Amino acid sequence: MTGATTRTIRTTRAERYDVAVTGLGLLTPAGIGVAANEARVWSGESTATRDEALAGLPVDFSCRVPGFDPVALLGRRNALRMDRVSQLGVAAARQAVADAGLDPAAWDGARVGVVIGTSFGGAASFEREYDSFVQGGASVVSPQLMVKAPVNMTAGYIAMDCQALGPNQVVSSACASGTTAIGYGRMLLESGACDIVLAGGAEAALTPTGMASLYRMGALSRRGHAPAEASRPFDADRDGFVAGEGAGVLVLERLADARARRARIHARISGFGASADGHHPSAPHPGGEGAERAVRAALADACLPAREVAHVNAHGTSTPLNDVTESRMIGRVFGERPPAVTSAKGVIGHLIGAAGAVEAAYTVLAVARGSVPPTANLGGVDPEIEADVVAKEARPTAIGAAVSNSFGFGGQNAVVVVTAA
Repeated sequence: MTGATTRTIRTTRAERYDVAVTGLGLLTPAGIGVAANEARVWSGESTATRDEALAGLPVDFSCRVPGFDPVALLGRRNALRMDRVSQLGVAAARQAVADAGLDPAAWDGARVGVVIGTSFGGAASFEREYDSFVQGGASVVSPQLMVKAPVNMTAGYIAMDCQALGPNQVVSSACASGTTAIGYGRMLLESGACDIVLAGGAEAALTPTGMASLYRMGALSRRGHAPAEASRPFDADRDGFVAGEGAGVLVLERLADARARRARIHARISGFGASADGHHPSAPHPGGEGAERAVRAALADACLPAREVAHVNAHGTSTPLNDVTESRMIGRVFGERPPAVTSAKGVIGHLIGAAGAVEAAYTVLAVARGSVPPTANLGGVDPEIEADVVAKEARPTAIGAAVSNSFGFGGQNAVVVVTAA
């Protein structure tokens, strides 16, 4: 057809386009840094606790990053001009770059891209300044709001901090944002637009208004008498998720480039798939058809048969609808050889736009460690759940390939395939 363009479809594993994960940066409720996250997530110990900022609300608990001091980590000037979401994102990017053994002073910044996923951006700054406006009028609103609240600013501040001067993008696909960012980062490398991409997600939206809305729509757990037990993915007694905050950034490079500089390669991102449910603003498609399309697209992109996947990092929100729908979808796709399934949200809660990036990082660690972390608070699996869910303690597992799922409000789905280095 004249004027038409087509994309070559890879059909064999030899033609698969892999990118190397050479750096990881994590600031989550499980702790600051990879080591702290590994220890807490693999122990299966919940991080949910009372939240003073939510005092007086029907749901007054959350999962926050412990011991985060932005002034100490970023310097006073940087910290003051950023919303917390950007503070977390920049700190995670710094960690990831250092873990990759890269020096921003030495790289060609024009060949370094940034893709960050977020859902709410600087929601805390906006809510705070709106309160100031209502109480004192226009004259008391900070001019800094416009460089704190917009969703693009986290990626922008990462570029400034790391001198990453290539393509600079933010993607916002609700709870699939972080995973979508990793998929798009991989595309930038594949296209030749970048040599290095800092890809991930950041979220810090634990504001009273946002949490009140989630409560009113019935998404949050009501287990206020025992917050640490509230997030319980796949459990028969689950009643909603616990909201959290955090950031996760992965350094992505072409596999050949990483090998040429003798970088440590944690694992590879071998496939990406995305889809839309086209069904409901907040509820998943009851048949899980959109999620299934995304998983199958990611496997096809990786040229990987489902039987070779040993582990699925589930979206696993601890909500009644998602967990059943997702488990049945996993059964359809991987039924021939059921993989070990886990959900990190039992430990860290739901990090919204950052969830997919953080959980992809955990999937990378699971592949590298040969161990699947347990799903916290899983006392008894819902009889309707059709999956081999890991509980109580980590399960040693040889993992050549794993899948990380993320599904968001709006019916937006994103999935990455992670394979061993």
